[in-house]
Amino acid sequence: MSLIRIILTRIGYGLVLLLAVLVLNFTLVSIAPGDIADSIAGDMGGADAEVIEEIRARYGLDKPFLTQLWRYMSGIFSFDLGFSYFFNTPVTELVLERLPATLLLVVSSQILAIVTGTWLGVMAARNPNGLLNTIVTFLSLFGFAAPVFWTGILLIITFVSVFPIFPVGGMRDVTVEGGFFIQALDVLYHLILPMVTLASIYLALYSRLARASMQEVLGADYVRTARAKGVPERTVLYKHALRNALGPVITVAGLQFASVISGAVVVEAVFSWPGLGTLALQSILARDTPTIMGILFFSSLVVIVFNILTDIALRLVDPRIKAG
Repeated sequence: MSLIRIILTRIGYGLVLLLAVLVLNFTLVSIAPGDIADSIAGDMGGADAEVIEEIRARYGLDKPFLTQLWRYMSGIFSFDLGFSYFFNTPVTELVLERLPATLLLVVSSQILAIVTGTWLGVMAARNPNGLLNTIVTFLSLFGFAAPVFWTGILLIITFVSVFPIFPVGGMRDVTVEGGFFIQALDVLYHLILPMVTLASIYLALYSRLARASMQEVLGADYVRTARAKGVPERTVLYKHALRNALGPVITVAGLQFASVISGAVVVEAVFSWPGLGTLALQSILARDTPTIMGILFFSSLVVIVFNILTDIALRLVDPRIKAG
């Protein structure tokens, strides 16, 4: 099966999955306790029964469930996610404004976790009884045990209060002036602490996984044969062993992407990062259903896209999958 055919097949499966997720999300939000019209009326300072009925009619809340579901799905196909009750803004515009900040945080933290974790795992696998292996094991246990919000608070105390090196929150400093390069450096400066916080738990996972995978690959027959032929150890390690050991790391990275997005919600709240996580928290507290549904739609879409990219990356990296 050619790579293009595989990609098209995965996209088809992804669209079916996205459709199922959208229907499930809409159903769960619709049956949640409370009345959205009451929430809107409460934001207005209160209203009588007649005004509440007008609100329900205006937003289509008085229609049967299937009618509301059809209107929502029809809007999705035309890329119209509705209008935010709380922010008084089209949901599509609202989400697209916050999406780049979340993608920047999530993708950068994943890259940091995968690259650093894989390197630590490879170095530990070279000498299973060495000091580095002990350090990697300790960091892995610490990363798994520490809640992400606790790690974030600890970093704020250390690098903001005790050693004032990094900013306390936000994505940029409004007082900084300059061109694109200066603005990009300012965003990177604000990104460091949230990125390290979100990457910490996944760095522990990837380091342990890479260590176990490398140890298994280094004991394979083709690695012993390469060493017996006098191939340099660096070539054996990085060209022969690492490429075959990356398969489990890439697979888990794709499967963990949904968890990374959910973890970003907590990190964004801790560091006041202006992404979808902060927007989701505000929308949930305000019971702003269209915005919540829009965030769920984009989050599901991002997860599905990255799972497809993970599948493609596996076939490019692992020659056994490519051959199959």
